[in-house]
Amino acid sequence: MKKSSLIINILVITLLLISSCDSFLEEEPRGLLTTGNFYNNDSEAILASNGLYRILHRGNLYRTRGLDNYLVNGTDVVGPSRNVNGNIHNYLINEGVADGNGNWGSLYELVRNSCDIIARVNENASLSEGIRDQVLGEALFMRALAYYHLTNLWGNVPYFRELLPLNELATLERFSKDLIRTDIKADLDEAFNLLPSTYGDSELGRATKWAAKALQAKLYLFDEEWQPALNACNEIINNSPHILLDNFADVFDQTDISNQYNLEHIFVVDFTTDPVIGDLDTNRTDDYNPRLRDEPLDRNSIPTTNNPDGLANWQLLSNALGELDQDMTGYGWAIPLPEIANQANWDPDDLRYDATIVDEYLGFQLSFPYYRKNWNLNNTSPRENHSENYIVFRLADIYLMAAEAENELNGPNAAYTYVNAVRARAFEPDKPWSGLSQQEFRESMYDERKFELAAEGHRKMDLIRWGILLDVVRAVEHRAWNNPGANIQEKHVLLPIPQQELLLNPNLLNTDPTNNGYR
Repeated sequence: MKKSSLIINILVITLLLISSCDSFLEEEPRGLLTTGNFYNNDSEAILASNGLYRILHRGNLYRTRGLDNYLVNGTDVVGPSRNVNGNIHNYLINEGVADGNGNWGSLYELVRNSCDIIARVNENASLSEGIRDQVLGEALFMRALAYYHLTNLWGNVPYFRELLPLNELATLERFSKDLIRTDIKADLDEAFNLLPSTYGDSELGRATKWAAKALQAKLYLFDEEWQPALNACNEIINNSPHILLDNFADVFDQTDISNQYNLEHIFVVDFTTDPVIGDLDTNRTDDYNPRLRDEPLDRNSIPTTNNPDGLANWQLLSNALGELDQDMTGYGWAIPLPEIANQANWDPDDLRYDATIVDEYLGFQLSFPYYRKNWNLNNTSPRENHSENYIVFRLADIYLMAAEAENELNGPNAAYTYVNAVRARAFEPDKPWSGLSQQEFRESMYDERKFELAAEGHRKMDLIRWGILLDVVRAVEHRAWNNPGANIQEKHVLLPIPQQELLLNPNLLNTDPTNNGYR
């Protein structure tokens, strides 16, 4: 008998033998253990926690388009380079059509497994205090992260904090988003107290107390709880080991697989090249990497200068890439929309442009602009088997959130300190903000966050919380094969509860028969 994705896949942990690899997730599958005979020692508890991180590697979350479909696409920064992904980008969304069913299922799997770990680790006398605290803190963080995405994407959703009997899970109604977020903000306080500040080199990618505080700050900001948001940001800025790097481009440099972390990263999803192409690697990079079949501009033309072999432009580009041990083997899918790609729309002294956008490479004009910050052309990063990490939270975002919260509380005077710390590395010569009214500061932040955080998974939720998504989507220039401005409606600030879930559990319509306006 079929069950809702809220109740299928009851927790079965994959037992993994921890190796001496650089990443804590680079492990060998060894078999299956049910939860009934698990958590007997520290190693088993850590393996269970590792399983939560592996869920983040799912294609429906951070590994491929996954969450990016709804956090990046359909705004004013990223669009497809050809007529693909049209349902999502063009807001042709409905029950059963691009309704996020896969994302929903993976997020609730993260909730279920986190709940199971919390129940089995809390007050478990078989575990050392340090490991018990860490694993409990990680599970609290992961459950909060899942509900953060669920409430962002669907608003009111089914809610549980412990594993319920199957008949109860199969009939759950939707709970208030406010109630859910009140609870998980408190959970993140507990996670902050339990989690370590840092980890050793072999454990990089695990959630620290600063990851918990960053997620909490996001929740406070989204709910316009300005003082708690500012307090959480200041906790990170003043007390964490994280710093703003001097060079913006260095934040995203993933070319050296042995040096992919830096002190601006607060939480990343750690991917690594997988010998068997499993869920350790990512192919999200391929969306941002060009494909040579598209490049360069005038690719079939044969230059007459410095070209004794009579090679076409694409062959010359391929040879130039090969000399650097690079190639263009991506999908070339996710590219900047025309307005953000046009340097004339940026301040001429903004150094972030060249680190973010590329439309010329190795002397060749490209057919499309690309996001340099998200591509990696090195052959050590092979197609569909990349090791690049997904940066979920970084310190510059925290500074900008602090600036926004301070401005909402007290106006711009003290808020300048935060935003100008981010702008100090972005401009040559320096161009600090000053002399703005509260409203001018608020509106200036719309663009500041766009230029600093483009294509990093923040733009859609920013536009929604500011109440300007529809205006921006209708005003921005899209390419000829897309026209989201003609389709977007007020209901599109949320997704419909997935059709498959409604068929299995009609109670999901009890509190909202319109299904977020889609009926």
